[in-house]
Amino acid sequence: MADETAPISYEDLAAIEDDFSEIDTEMSMLARPQPCPTPVAKIENFWSLVLEQAPPEIDQYIHSHDSKLISEHLTGVEVTRFELDKKGPAGDPRSLRIRLEFSPNEVFSDRVLEKKFWYRRASDDWTGLISEPVKIHWKKGKDMTEGLTDGAFALFGARNKSGSMSRKNVPEYYAMEDKVEHWNGANTSFFTWFGFVSGRRYVSAKESETATAAYQQRREARRRGEKVDVPHHPENQVSDFEAEDDSAVEVHDAGEELAVAFAEDLWPDAIKLFTQAQEMGDMSDPEFEEDDSDDDDDGDDEPVDIRSLVQGTGKGKSRDSNGPPAKRARR
Repeated sequence: MADETAPISYEDLAAIEDDFSEIDTEMSMLARPQPCPTPVAKIENFWSLVLEQAPPEIDQYIHSHDSKLISEHLTGVEVTRFELDKKGPAGDPRSLRIRLEFSPNEVFSDRVLEKKFWYRRASDDWTGLISEPVKIHWKKGKDMTEGLTDGAFALFGARNKSGSMSRKNVPEYYAMEDKVEHWNGANTSFFTWFGFVSGRRYVSAKESETATAAYQQRREARRRGEKVDVPHHPENQVSDFEAEDDSAVEVHDAGEELAVAFAEDLWPDAIKLFTQAQEMGDMSDPEFEEDDSDDDDDGDDEPVDIRSLVQGTGKGKSRDSNGPPAKRARR
């Protein structure tokens, strides 16, 4: 007689998902970012060359005007998990702080741009990184983000003042909605990323703490074998997720992915990426160059070559001359 397999319930699947989430958290705790060795700071153009070899999640958002600024003025990068030592729902090791340091330049007056990303849970159990817009003090006529960072900062401030971070009937919301219809992180500047808030909507620390406590209670109940009700929205009703979706005013769709790429790919592999950039520089010496004029493409965009900018030769890719891409579909 064939063995009978016991059916797997929703509670069983939810418990497995809980276990994976716990493993993810533990892995984040083990992956404590280590400071780069002190000698790195003494290497000229170290971080500029590291960014030349950045993974696609970062590189695709670095435009030619960004490349020039980065190659000439980026002096330091630091990634930390600033909530790593906090316990309970007050903090999460997946939260990140990314700090970029610059020498004096003609684009903005800031010497440091620092952006925090908090890992939070919403009332309907959505989880992810959220952030607050960073004010960049652009010099007159130098805003490379087409006003997106200033607009995001203004909207966040207006909502905070009103007492509702989901409020839409404010002038700043309508202004941002109009801007984001045409401009975003993909067709403006790498620095638009500093205006990122959320891939969905802002989640406050209080909401996250309450939702996390409720999640832990459900998790313990499942471990005891109890049936657990979870946040649910009937299919025939508009959920809070849809009603509060802020994609219409989000300046950078990939803000979370870019932050994770900095923390998990660029920061821990910085020395390796620098070495690769140096090797690429050696390969571009005259004795290694070949005539490849017959292999030129039909005008496709070329990758940004920060190394050439650092060395004073070559050009990076330019902004798409065909204009901004069509507005993304709302989620």
